[in-house]
Amino acid sequence: MAYLNDNYLKLKAGYLFPEIGRRVRAFTEANPDAASRLIRCGIGDVTEPLPPAVIKALHLAVDEMGSRETFKGYGPEQGYDWLRHAIAKNDFRRHGLDVADDEIFVSDGSKCDCGAILDILGGKNEIAVPDPVYPVYVDTNVMAGHTGEANESGAYSGIHYLPCTLENGFVPEPPSQHVDVIYLCSPNNPTGAAATRPQLEAWVQYAHEHGSIILFDAAYEAYITEPGIPHSIYEIDGARECAIEFRSFSKNGGFTGLRCALTVVPKSLTARTALGESKALHPLWNRRMTTKFNGVSYVTQRAAEALYSTEGQEQVRDLIRHYLGNAAVLVAGAKAAGLTVFGGTNAPYIWVSTPANYTSWAAFDKILNDANVVITPGSGFGSQGEGWFRVSAFNSRTNAEEVARRLKLLQW
Repeated sequence: MAYLNDNYLKLKAGYLFPEIGRRVRAFTEANPDAASRLIRCGIGDVTEPLPPAVIKALHLAVDEMGSRETFKGYGPEQGYDWLRHAIAKNDFRRHGLDVADDEIFVSDGSKCDCGAILDILGGKNEIAVPDPVYPVYVDTNVMAGHTGEANESGAYSGIHYLPCTLENGFVPEPPSQHVDVIYLCSPNNPTGAAATRPQLEAWVQYAHEHGSIILFDAAYEAYITEPGIPHSIYEIDGARECAIEFRSFSKNGGFTGLRCALTVVPKSLTARTALGESKALHPLWNRRMTTKFNGVSYVTQRAAEALYSTEGQEQVRDLIRHYLGNAAVLVAGAKAAGLTVFGGTNAPYIWVSTPANYTSWAAFDKILNDANVVITPGSGFGSQGEGWFRVSAFNSRTNAEEVARRLKLLQW
């Protein structure tokens, strides 16, 4: 008999968003008349159409695929050179950051890469994860066998949880003990908090002192509006020697359905072998990509390239202004309901404190049943998220205004 990966059996209660889906299905089955009133502000999926520049590029690329002379088959697993150049030039070098074209690896999602990066990191690493934060960081380490069992609160042995609380502005602080691999998400999902330059400098200093690697998830960097907030970990001196950065086209260009992202692996980044030798990670990630991945489709990469055109950049800014405008509407509505609210400034999420005597899931059920709105319970992002819930601003303006109106009417 074949053996399975027992680590999957450690996972608790299913992934957060499928559990939300299960509860929503149960609600709509029990209340069919309410289904048409349901507004989803839970999963952070975009709602607005793709930018016109992207649509134009898609049509042109599809036409190319219809001609023998311009047809494309297998492309480079790391991404086409022209897209890697556009990314490195516009997202990094234009801002004075030293990132080479071939340090960019194009993929089908930063979620995938956040899990796949574990392929090139050893199982003996001490892992540190913010709490609350995107659940994929924890779950993929569980699947890879880097943890023990979970306790009653859902925390896994073998993972160091870094509290993100009201007291520290929802940005984790370097721990007093040694850790090898550090996940940082800025702007943070779910809290919307963005790390300041001094906060990131402290993390880079810690990484150098401990020989650690920072896995920096910058999927929401395009939403940063406050001046002085770093958009990339490479804005910090020394980060090229200790950090990998993940970015996505999902939330700035609306690519959740197209699937395109990127990971930056500097050639100067190293880690230790079991024998204590220092080896570069760049060739290992390149080998992983060429072995396990066949690349993002030509059509999709042409669409991503279009985001860097003059018209594409303006259309991206329009999308971001729309979603941040929704966030402002939701913040006002939640505050008018007497709720304590954070976020919505540097990220398309608002982070709301539950009223007294309500757990995060109790607040979820209350808002679902009484307001017919789907939000995300904070406890699903970690134990420090208990007592909070996240509301996504990814929606139409009409829906955002209606959600704000319904929140005001809730009787807690």
